[in-house]
Amino acid sequence: MAEHRDVVNLTDPRALRAYAHPIRMRLVGLLRREGTLTATRAAELLGESSGSTSFHLRQLARYGLVEEAGGGTGRAKPWRATAMFTGLPDVAETPELGQASAQVRGVLAGRQQELLLDWIRRAPDEPEDWQRATPFSDYLLYLTSGELAELAERIDELLRHYADRLGDPAARPADSRLVTYLNWAIPQ
Repeated sequence: MAEHRDVVNLTDPRALRAYAHPIRMRLVGLLRREGTLTATRAAELLGESSGSTSFHLRQLARYGLVEEAGGGTGRAKPWRATAMFTGLPDVAETPELGQASAQVRGVLAGRQQELLLDWIRRAPDEPEDWQRATPFSDYLLYLTSGELAELAERIDELLRHYADRLGDPAARPADSRLVTYLNWAIPQ
């Protein structure tokens, strides 16, 4: 079995296209969040068929995003994520890589939009402290590319402080919840 890493970097267009599937992205996220799961249990949690999750897990394994965790057979075989995060190329060296990277980013943006809209619908029924703690804003800034890169690095530093909790349930405070923190910058 491969050693668990913090980031799996996808630089092969085939790997990017394989990952650019909503069920596959949800499976990888589920394994990162929940730990080792069988295809059957993953199917239950995602509301998919075990045949579907089994197929998608095998596809993800071909590109190093998940691996067998040992023990079990068939759909009772446990799987785990190989890394806690997925890295995408910042700059595409070929048109094929650029198209595949854009495909992944498009699926990610769609999923993030779904999460945001779901929160907006649920927020009025959530506890007041969670409503107040959840930022919803934008900033228009004039920045150089260097300043934008520095800002992104500083935000990443702040977020890394909490990242270990994703893979270590014992490190999570009792009243914590899973939070998707969206971090986008859109040059105009």
